[in-house]
Amino acid sequence: MATKPIYFLADPYEKEQVTMALESGVDAVIATADHLGEIASLSRVGTMDLKDMHFIAINSKDDEKTAADLLAKGQAVCLRRGVEIIPVENLLAAARGTDGKLGMEVHDAEEARLALGILEKGADFLVISPEGVMQSKPIIAGAKLGQGRMDLVPARITEIIPVGLGHRVCVDTLSLLATGEGMMVGNSSAFTFLVHGETEENPYVASRPFRVNAGAVHSYVFMPGDTTRYLEELAPGDEVLIVDKEGNCRTAVTGRLKTEVRPMLLLKAETENGQGSVFLQNAETIRLVRPGGEPASVVTLQPGDEVLCRMDSAGRHFGMRVDEDIREG
Repeated sequence: MATKPIYFLADPYEKEQVTMALESGVDAVIATADHLGEIASLSRVGTMDLKDMHFIAINSKDDEKTAADLLAKGQAVCLRRGVEIIPVENLLAAARGTDGKLGMEVHDAEEARLALGILEKGADFLVISPEGVMQSKPIIAGAKLGQGRMDLVPARITEIIPVGLGHRVCVDTLSLLATGEGMMVGNSSAFTFLVHGETEENPYVASRPFRVNAGAVHSYVFMPGDTTRYLEELAPGDEVLIVDKEGNCRTAVTGRLKTEVRPMLLLKAETENGQGSVFLQNAETIRLVRPGGEPASVVTLQPGDEVLCRMDSAGRHFGMRVDEDIREG
């Protein structure tokens, strides 16, 4: 899912609340014009004049019509807390084809989750109420970092072949990964492998829990929003998709890419429904993930061992899903 903007409503203005919201990672602060300069001096963050946002409590059909009229004029409308789901669905439908943006005021992570799930599309933005500032960290973590879940399946290794030298990419993130987490990488977008982060200790090199030694430069890697990129296309500042052994997804920001020539392995695997492959560096620190969640080094894996993979349709064009017959080896 694509991330949505999250704002904090600083009305009435309290500097301590604004500081807390900024440290939690809000995209902008909404306040009266006389406080916007002070907010801008605290952080390089967006500010919005309160008069440019229409806050509406939906207590009647007339209130709903007022909101719909504003949306039709391309205005930003934020619904106050306590609104029922049906009026929100009506207004989201009314906003389609207009430049209007519909937001919802939220107090905690559960309200944010509901707001972002209405009609699957969800609200265009969230506004954290002053009363909800203590919950701003879980609200933002759930809305910004959480990326839903993907289905992972066991695949049986069929071949492991040393192929000589190739350029491989290490993806260093601004986040610390846990055991069982990594990135989905493969030669085909239809069959990707959960490549584990370098979280595990070994006698030869220190763990680097911010890093995924992800694979060869040409490989597909899954990104937020059900898109793919080639590993070589990634750049510092890009959001990448981190997946755990249960298929839970979150985002992390890329801090650095290291592309170097290293000895490589071709690993092939299959399920009842298909087969796929991936090129990974031939080194003990590079690991896939067994169905039970344990990291497994590529130098100890054997044909017949099972690892976690994702099966998907093969059609991709510039990383976007397309309904087309595309075959990739």
